[in-house]
Amino acid sequence: MTATTSIVDRRYDFVLLFDVTDGNPNGDPDSGNMPRVDPQTRQGIVTDVCLKRKIRNAISLLGEGREGYEVYFQTQDAVYEKRILNLQHQRAYDGLGLEFKKMDKKAAKAESDPKSKADNTAKARDWMCQNFFDIRAFGAVMTTGVNCGQVRGPVQITFSRSIDPVLPLDYAITRKSVTTEEDAKKQAAGDGNITGTIGRKDNIPYGLFRCSGFINPYLAKQTGFNSDDLDMLWQSLKGLIWEIDRSASRGLMCTRALFVFEHASALGNAPAHELFDRIVIDPLGDAVAPRAFAQYRDRIHVHVDHLPDGVILHRFVDPTS
Repeated sequence: MTATTSIVDRRYDFVLLFDVTDGNPNGDPDSGNMPRVDPQTRQGIVTDVCLKRKIRNAISLLGEGREGYEVYFQTQDAVYEKRILNLQHQRAYDGLGLEFKKMDKKAAKAESDPKSKADNTAKARDWMCQNFFDIRAFGAVMTTGVNCGQVRGPVQITFSRSIDPVLPLDYAITRKSVTTEEDAKKQAAGDGNITGTIGRKDNIPYGLFRCSGFINPYLAKQTGFNSDDLDMLWQSLKGLIWEIDRSASRGLMCTRALFVFEHASALGNAPAHELFDRIVIDPLGDAVAPRAFAQYRDRIHVHVDHLPDGVILHRFVDPTS
């Protein structure tokens, strides 16, 4: 932490609007990677885990080379040593000069100094919070072998839900490239059976999604989540999470609105749901097919008259202005 940073000491509640055009924002592996959909309302769904992954990817660039901005949960293509969680946990013990004893349950019960063991775990947990942004922000369960304890993060995000029902589409695609010389000869000879590999591509034509988020200063105090971390979070949500995560399968995704309610106190000055009710997006209805953000621009209403005392609204991204 630099001299100008401080632990976040007040509550924040925020609303994020983002959209997707001709893409799959969050495939469901239990449904052949089709876009996630609420079966009753047909609204599209994007999980909190999906958004947190994108935030982690953004932070890995924003915090590159800065002490304390490593990312704990890595992608599968990361360096081997950084993908193995227990190796990351061991770094905490090594960095603190502590010894971790891996014991079976019987030996653990006979441990003569359980307080010392608990103290070491607490020290290792603090080391992990200091070095990894996503642990400070989102928390982590770090009891997988080399024990660094558990952390409950101050930043929490809900599932995202589309304003209107979405239409999942399933397209057939082919790969004309051949793998072997034998297949190439058959293709050159006009063998009708060598037409390429058939695959599937799923997307939705358009969807505007809304999610809510919360920042708890009491948990921020426990993890060390500070003002620099908060600035990076806002910078990510303003649009960076999409700009560095482009993919043909996800189509065009971008942030359309980011409204942040800042409270004057740690406990907060109004219930979150009452503040969220001030951000209203009128659905298009069943008679209109969502295809572009322009259809929603005049349907976004921000009611800021008579905000509760001690609450400030920050319009970090505001399509209504």
